[in-house]
Amino acid sequence: MCKSIIFDMDGTLFQTNLILEPALEETFEVLRKEKLWDTKTPIEQYREIMGVPLPVVWETLCPYHSIETREKSNEIFHTKLINLIRTQKGALYADVEKTLNKLSKRYRLFVASNGQKEYLRAIVETYHLDRFIQNTYSIQLMKSGHKSDLVQMVKRENQIEEGYVVGDRSSDIFAAKDNGLIAVGVNFDFAQEEELKQADFVVNNFMEILEIV
Repeated sequence: MCKSIIFDMDGTLFQTNLILEPALEETFEVLRKEKLWDTKTPIEQYREIMGVPLPVVWETLCPYHSIETREKSNEIFHTKLINLIRTQKGALYADVEKTLNKLSKRYRLFVASNGQKEYLRAIVETYHLDRFIQNTYSIQLMKSGHKSDLVQMVKRENQIEEGYVVGDRSSDIFAAKDNGLIAVGVNFDFAQEEELKQADFVVNNFMEILEIV
């Protein structure tokens, strides 16, 4: 049976850092205008939790705000991110397209991400990733909100018995191990050294994946 590779999106295929700060800044500017925030934008705090589902982001960044305010903040942020993607203010990491092209000739490729459906669709459509990726799965498909459960769904629906999960955070590494797959950590913008120690392999540039698989 053909092996498969499941990729994370943010911080793995897509350089989210390029659109993160402007989108977050614009969102908190709205909150400041509405007297719902009165200090600087918590960009560093967001970077520390990058990769978690967006509802968790707003629980963390705005712990004392109402659920309604968090949901509104999430909607604003999501819209800002998508606008920046569609206007190509973001970018894929170096050699992602070249590497995916080579891998797609030998493996079935999928994306399993903590991003929301519309956000992921914007990236896939803007950079034409459907040339290489067979399907993209959002954490919104999982009531549990756990990446391991999402990867399990990808395995089950596509009858995957062997393969790899490629990502930058512990949730990707544990999702691989929980599902009997090989964990490849990417040491990019949001990666944490302690988390990457749990991976079976670690790469510092995307094309190194070709040497592993």
